[in-house]
Amino acid sequence: MREITSEAITDRVKALFIEANTVLGEDVLWAVRDALRSETSETGRYALEAILENADIAAKEGIPLCQDTGVAVVFVELGQDVHITGGSLYEAIQQGVRAAYHEGYLRKSLCDPLTRENTGDNTPAVIHTDIVEGDRLRIVAMPKGGGSENMSRTAMLTPSQGIEGIREFVLRSVAEAGPNPCPPVIVGVGIGGSLEEAALLAKKTLLRPAGKPNGSDERLAELERELLRDINDLGIGPQGFGGRTTALAVHVDMIPCHIASLPVAVNIQCHVSRYREAVI
Repeated sequence: MREITSEAITDRVKALFIEANTVLGEDVLWAVRDALRSETSETGRYALEAILENADIAAKEGIPLCQDTGVAVVFVELGQDVHITGGSLYEAIQQGVRAAYHEGYLRKSLCDPLTRENTGDNTPAVIHTDIVEGDRLRIVAMPKGGGSENMSRTAMLTPSQGIEGIREFVLRSVAEAGPNPCPPVIVGVGIGGSLEEAALLAKKTLLRPAGKPNGSDERLAELERELLRDINDLGIGPQGFGGRTTALAVHVDMIPCHIASLPVAVNIQCHVSRYREAVI
């Protein structure tokens, strides 16, 4: 049994959230630069150039990429041969989030849903845990902005609606979102499972490098290409100014579901697609 201290987890979570909020990933930067080469709208090009300039300034000055530094979402893969010492895993993560948002001067966005009183430290973080083989701990920190999260949707389709029903639901979700999620967006789609599993699957697809196709199912890879083409044909464009680049990528994943159900979830991520991971 390998021992990992809770202090080490807290320190790593703090560092991950600060870096994720200030440095845009190379995959997203590449996707924006690529979009800039094909964008035909003048205002759309202006918006894409502003996104790149903003990312450059944030990285150089160590300031947040966006005023919305997000809900702290944490994906954990805990090896079954790991023993956490000095405290609980969950409290170690929460403490890391508190430290990141305090010491990194990141906006604290969580509040009581009814009174709207801010919790003051951006906790509780949303933690998803998988128990896996081995003696390592993998942590993925994902600050998720509220504007794009608000535009996400889940539907329980009937099996007869099939792939055309899925395609229609995804396109309708992005069209109705319009400029609200700060396009160009990355669209995560989860198919199958149950109501909550589809939503979680859709969010997990956003952790794939932007534009990397589904590598396990060619049907889904083809659906990703078709949806990206159709979404960009909507003409919403960068920041909603119109143009070709409404989405940088569409990521689709799928798991089995009940014979009477066809759950589908769309989780939209704004162009500030942030996550960082570490293995302890």
